[in-house]
Amino acid sequence: MAVRIGLDIGGSTTKIAGIKDGSIIYTSIVRSDDPVASSAGAVGKLIDSCSLSVADIEQIFITGVGSGFSSNPILGIKTTRVEEYTAIGTGGLYVSGKDHAVIVSMGTGTAILEAKKVAGKIETRTVIGSGVGGGTLVGLCNAAIGISDPIVLADLADKGNAGAADLTVGDLTDVKIPGLPFDATASNFGKVTDGLSREDVAAGVFNMVHQVIGCLAVVSARSCGVRDIVLTGQLTGFNWCRKTAEDFSSMYDVNFIIPENAVYSTALGAYVAGGMEDEA
Repeated sequence: MAVRIGLDIGGSTTKIAGIKDGSIIYTSIVRSDDPVASSAGAVGKLIDSCSLSVADIEQIFITGVGSGFSSNPILGIKTTRVEEYTAIGTGGLYVSGKDHAVIVSMGTGTAILEAKKVAGKIETRTVIGSGVGGGTLVGLCNAAIGISDPIVLADLADKGNAGAADLTVGDLTDVKIPGLPFDATASNFGKVTDGLSREDVAAGVFNMVHQVIGCLAVVSARSCGVRDIVLTGQLTGFNWCRKTAEDFSSMYDVNFIIPENAVYSTALGAYVAGGMEDEA
């Protein structure tokens, strides 16, 4: 069977997943502000890395904000556009193995959907969106400490102490509040103090961004009557995302899931959803 490709073309990065005989054979992220260059470059990298030729690629399924850049086939290969939210919901169920869940796509901003399998098809419904996401994290850190590289920032955050910037429940009271541990955040950046280290500032920003997304996800899950919350997107690669997911799962009695290939979930969703449309 020939190779099929899923492409999630964002504003600054393109995620690619290559699939052959139902198995994922390649994943990668290409950084570029030009969707034409990043999509063609991503496909070219797959072909080179997997020792393939253009003729080995059967079809490309594209999605994301940059997927409307052109109606022309990529490198002459049959190219099909998949609606982004369909790809997000389909991909979230695909990588998690769930039949019904809230899917959280954490990109520059955040999109939250309900997705479920009904009679062999996947139905998606937008629940809510937020301007708080990876762009917020990078932008705030750049403004505060002059660093915008997300990998560097993640390393700083891992070394920092969010409690140096945030007020916790324990800072405000020594009386036990049911359901709230003393180290739960009461106010992000609520400690007005000079001399915070770069590490503590980064930790505070990472904590705030992930907690905002986590709170929206919990409320969304409750409104949809489900416990499973699937986190997808590039933020899932950060330790802080996993920490927040574990804390919120315990605190709010939900099941946060960060699946394998969560970063490439939407690209994989384009492949799955596009293939289902072809078969219909």
